[in-house]
Amino acid sequence: MAVPINRQRLLERFLSYVCINTAANPDTRRYPSCPGQWELGGLLTQQLEDISADYPHQDEHGLTWASIPATDGGNSPTIALIAHMDTSPEAPSEHVRPQVIESYAGGDIALPNGQVIRVDRTPELKHLVGSTLITTDGNTLLGGDDKAGVAILMELANHLMENPHLQHGTVRLLFTCDEEIGRGTDRINLNKLDAMVGYTLDGGDAGQLDVETFSADAATVTFTGHNIHPAIAKGRMVNAVRAAADFVASLPRDQQTPETTEGREGFIHAHSLQGGVGTATVELILRSFDTAKLEEYGDQIRQLADDVESRFPGLLVYVNQRAQYRNLAEGLKQLPAAISLAEQAYQNLGRRCERTIVRGGTDGSQLTEKGLPTPNLSSGQHNIHAVHEFACLDQMVEAVEHLVELLRLWSEHGKS
Repeated sequence: MAVPINRQRLLERFLSYVCINTAANPDTRRYPSCPGQWELGGLLTQQLEDISADYPHQDEHGLTWASIPATDGGNSPTIALIAHMDTSPEAPSEHVRPQVIESYAGGDIALPNGQVIRVDRTPELKHLVGSTLITTDGNTLLGGDDKAGVAILMELANHLMENPHLQHGTVRLLFTCDEEIGRGTDRINLNKLDAMVGYTLDGGDAGQLDVETFSADAATVTFTGHNIHPAIAKGRMVNAVRAAADFVASLPRDQQTPETTEGREGFIHAHSLQGGVGTATVELILRSFDTAKLEEYGDQIRQLADDVESRFPGLLVYVNQRAQYRNLAEGLKQLPAAISLAEQAYQNLGRRCERTIVRGGTDGSQLTEKGLPTPNLSSGQHNIHAVHEFACLDQMVEAVEHLVELLRLWSEHGKS
């Protein structure tokens, strides 16, 4: 008979984690980029020590590691389970005040500050009636991306240590930093991880198995003008701000943008414009499920930049395009069992499973590219990167149950 997951302990873990501000900071090269990630990693390390996990430690880069020893004789492959400690910098994240809604009754959710999570904009709420949901007071994001995943892995570790009769191979736990700003795998040593397959717990609704992500590039367009006092500027000033604004205005508006695309459609997204008359920069991200399309997007940007340069005599424009991550679908072909066993685990539990695509990336995108096949699993996070974010405790419990069954299947697979 299956041992029930400690639901209350899982909730308490999650509530404590979200109150630590771990917002990634893209404006620094420090790693991790904020002190809160050191704080959360230290807490996780102590909690892993408390349950007697193997070699819990926070390394010199802030990454937090531990192992759960095998109970099946050690003949099955090591499985890496990964979640990221940082949260998005795209919404306020200081002084998170979580609100627990027991037995959600349906309908719109009014938050304490007057914000409303609307059903017509969050259709998954319709099948979460009766569930326990966690929101904020509406002033900050929650941090369920990815502290739901962090809490799930910590509860899994505790559950496995309490129940040594559960069959599994060695489980490697890794809590990463700065995933939200594309640096999540920068300091990971795959030899130290020493796993056959990985799973990130960084997905959304229950039963979703993410097997494909965007491929991603970033681009910085730098406009160098000439600043001089406006009183004597005629024929001499070259205004980089105006040039940058013209460039942004020339980008597609009714297509190739996040707000006009869905499904498998890619986009060019200008997300930051900074600078002054002398120098201005525009930051963009390029996204496509077809990696070759990124070069086409880059050519499009370079042509628009050249056009602006030609309209501003004396202006210099430089485009720097660089790779971020690649579609994990290509690497997953090397280990089909990474997907099929995750699907089988859902089926064994009598739950639906849907292979899904991610209009974004995960640490698994880069880990797969580096040689460790790493699909992404559901963690019950919703409306991420926004003050309307919420997490579903019931789905988090189901995620722990799914991992227990998945680890059992990998143990059997290793013996076959």
